[in-house]
Amino acid sequence: QVQLVESGGGSVQPGGSLRLSCAASGYTASTYCMGWFRQAPGKERERVAAIDSDGSTTYADSVKGRFTISQDNAKNTLYLQMNSLQPDDTAMSICAAAPLGPSGRCTYGGRWFAGWGYWGQGTQVTVSS
Repeated sequence: QVQLVESGGGSVQPGGSLRLSCAASGYTASTYCMGWFRQAPGKERERVAAIDSDGSTTYADSVKGRFTISQDNAKNTLYLQMNSLQPDDTAMSICAAAPLGPSGRCTYGGRWFAGWGYWGQGTQVTVSS
């Protein structure tokens, strides 16, 4: 059973920063691609950032230049560094994992085909004055 546990959420003022962590267990992290999603009140869940097995990353347009996704395979931990946070970033942030495809990656031709089948419980990020 793949288990994902997020931490690092909290409340910050606009312009502030947070670093989220996702501790993974029950599998070898390098055999999955990983991602961060968020769910804000009244909005659909959206993919914020993801990282493939080759280290390539993708970001939602709304967070490009502000958020950075990274992995520490030795610690089986996924991170999301969030800078210049704004009120619209307020959401439940959720860590997710997907098995690699036949190619050994979750992307093909620059497109993502990940089946996000494993999810953490989430950590709340609140940005307000």
